[in-house]
Amino acid sequence: MNDSDAPKFDNDERQEDIRMRLRPSDSNVTEDQEPFMGVKVRRKASRRHEYKGDYMDIPSRPYLMKILQKQGDKQVFFADKVLKFTSTGKMKRRILMVTDFAVYLVDPDTGTLKRRIALAAVDKICLSELSDNFFAIIVPTEYDLLMASTRKTEIVTVLVDATKNASEYELEVDFSNRY
Repeated sequence: MNDSDAPKFDNDERQEDIRMRLRPSDSNVTEDQEPFMGVKVRRKASRRHEYKGDYMDIPSRPYLMKILQKQGDKQVFFADKVLKFTSTGKMKRRILMVTDFAVYLVDPDTGTLKRRIALAAVDKICLSELSDNFFAIIVPTEYDLLMASTRKTEIVTVLVDATKNASEYELEVDFSNRY
């Protein structure tokens, strides 16, 4: 059956126009819009996504503000819920916060600080080459973190920028299907 034999509907011409407009164009995508271009398989939903940063509304949560004030951090670049994987493979819900000096993991149920990692201690970030939500933060002086988040691209971008601003050191981003 060829296209001329296929049944036509009233909106066939409009559907063809939509398909043509939705076809991706490689020529107008910049590196800023596609930070992992050519290395990582990307989901369509993660492309050209506006970054908000603070998805937890930190100022409205006194227990998080208290943690940040106690540690002396002034600016929150990113805050959201993530899944953290333990060494035994268990999943734990955590609030991930990236500030001007450190990465924080907070238990959302109890509001307690579980881990603080100085940005200077982070060696690199590992991502898989697949279109998944997994990423690892490699900390040579401590144990590494394996996490999953739907906002992985934003987390990586924020971590790279925050590290660069804090120490003039550019954080390495590795792509591998093994952690």
